[in-house]
Amino acid sequence: MKMLLEHLARLWRRLLELRDTPHAIAGGVAIGMFFGFTPLFGLKTLLSLGTAWVTRCSKIAAVIVVSLHDVVTPLWPVLLRLEYDIGYWVLSSPHHLPPKLTMHHVKLAEMLQWTTFLHVGLPLLIGGVLIAAPAAAVAYVVTFAIVSRRTRAPLPPSA
Repeated sequence: MKMLLEHLARLWRRLLELRDTPHAIAGGVAIGMFFGFTPLFGLKTLLSLGTAWVTRCSKIAAVIVVSLHDVVTPLWPVLLRLEYDIGYWVLSSPHHLPPKLTMHHVKLAEMLQWTTFLHVGLPLLIGGVLIAAPAAAVAYVVTFAIVSRRTRAPLPPSA
């Protein structure tokens, strides 16, 4: 646990030492936070890097923050279920939560069909975006405030 906290502190320090505007750094953090919450495994880093490039935000900040979501890997099943429940609720009419999850009727052949995306992937993606957007907004505001304060007062030398 101590090593994990030290690693997170090192990454945070790297973010604060970036030579960029507070808006660019905070934008990169928000982009990384947004894509970190989406269920787009394998594409998160590329999407955050591309979005940061297009919006002229810090690409390094975006990649650092999107990779920080790997720290919560043990919590992914809970987060994915929450995202699915939210997305299912939004897409259902009238709104209701999905039925209880059971694995006894799952068949591998059905899981590999592209239509499974409409039943599972779409609610998961919509729920992920609904969680990611506010998290990214909060991350932007907090990071902008911290980095703006840092530009006014220089950091102490690192040990």
